[in-house]
Amino acid sequence: MKVTIQECSAEEEEEVIIRCRGIDERISRLLKALQSDQEKLTVFDGEKMHQVQLRDICYFEAVDNRVFAYLDTKVFEIHSKLYELEQQYGNADFFRVSKSVIVNLSKVDHFSPMFQGRMDACMTNKEHVVISRQYVSLLKVRLGLKN
Repeated sequence: MKVTIQECSAEEEEEVIIRCRGIDERISRLLKALQSDQEKLTVFDGEKMHQVQLRDICYFEAVDNRVFAYLDTKVFEIHSKLYELEQQYGNADFFRVSKSVIVNLSKVDHFSPMFQGRMDACMTNKEHVVISRQYVSLLKVRLGLKN
């Protein structure tokens, strides 16, 4: 894939043009990533409602029928189901790593192997997320480590 970048003046609107033979999974993922970069998500801190950039979320976790968004220093509740978040953002940088967690792959600092085929994802906020063995091979495909 050839990438061309042309800088524009501050007065001009930024524009992304994609020339492709067809929209395959790679192009679709690129489109989702571009769209989600500016996307905001409504989150809750008790009764307070906030807007956060989707790209700032390290991971989502479902606990006791509630879903939480973990940022670098804060945790907020989200009024969405985990499967809805996966459907909406799964083609961007988000990837399900267990029944209860979806991680933002761009917020993973590094991966480490664990016992019984599992992996550990050390996030940029220094938290660790366990990747269950059912999702490890899919993750390797997503990262381009396996066909």
